[in-house]
Amino acid sequence: MESIWKELYEKAKAVQNDREISEYVSAGGVSAAVQSVSGKIYTGVCIDTCSTLGICAERNAIFNMITCGENQIRRVLAVMPDGKTGAPCGACRELMVQLMPGQADKIEIMLDYEKEKIITLADITPEWWIKTVN
Repeated sequence: MESIWKELYEKAKAVQNDREISEYVSAGGVSAAVQSVSGKIYTGVCIDTCSTLGICAERNAIFNMITCGENQIRRVLAVMPDGKTGAPCGACRELMVQLMPGQADKIEIMLDYEKEKIITLADITPEWWIKTVN
């Protein structure tokens, strides 16, 4: 496995800290690391609320990347509460497709870290409403 995936996993695990923020908000059950095309790595955690105001770790990491002036994603890795990796949800996929229309085949996603299974965003969004691949 490329060492970048290990670095992404370690950075995501470093920010994962499942905690209660208030009686209505919890954070850190899921964490994510996103590598931009420049090579920089951005992290984020999920924030869950008692209403629909929460956000996934992947989108949080992407928003961190955008806040820092970048908007092109190369790799995405999300760490679930059990330490395993998994696929981004539909809302996260939607954001990535809209952020990089026609380039979903350029965004790699670590689906299973233990088995070293890497897919592309295009693999999991084949019939999206926005054309995923040019």
